[in-house]
Amino acid sequence: MSKKSLLIIFLLSPLLAGCIFSSPQPPSNQSNICSIFDENPEWYDYARDSQEKWGTSISTQIAFIKQESSFRHDVKPPRDKLLGIIPWFRSSSAYGYAQAQNAVWSEYEKERGSLFSRRSHMKYATDFIGWYNKKSRETLGISSVNAEHLYLAYHEGRGGYKRKSYLKKNSLRKIAKKVGRQVKTYQGQLASCEAKFKCRHFYQIWPICR
Repeated sequence: MSKKSLLIIFLLSPLLAGCIFSSPQPPSNQSNICSIFDENPEWYDYARDSQEKWGTSISTQIAFIKQESSFRHDVKPPRDKLLGIIPWFRSSSAYGYAQAQNAVWSEYEKERGSLFSRRSHMKYATDFIGWYNKKSRETLGISSVNAEHLYLAYHEGRGGYKRKSYLKKNSLRKIAKKVGRQVKTYQGQLASCEAKFKCRHFYQIWPICR
């Protein structure tokens, strides 16, 4: 490869990376999973791939993301205020759609071995949630259909869940119940529209896309 070609690739690489990892705006109707996928049909593909790989339902993944980030790709926890005025450190290193923290994201990257994984990309956010919930099922015995307790383990960490730290956090338990209700709502909605997302690609033909 010539020096000129290498220079062109080098100059274009930030632009290409921006295209690959560009993130859409949050859905306009976050209460309806069909509307969410209508606006971002590739999110259905990501969530379905994660479901098939790890066993967490599409509805559970999307309900977790709704609760954690309201579908904002670059959200971080607010900064604490020193003396009530001066912006200080953030309360945690959580970032992105799934609000994954640095330590557990590093664990995920090490196991998954993905060079291009990003917390700000829905593909990796859904995969991360599926991966994390599989570990919660294996180590804590939480059922794959118990979204409320999967969320408690997700929020508190598996160690915190084992210590039942959530029992002292009434607000968190209410949020977990809300997530569980959202999963059921999403499940009912998805049943009415999933067929069109399964078979929308030209290469998907029956019975492959059932």
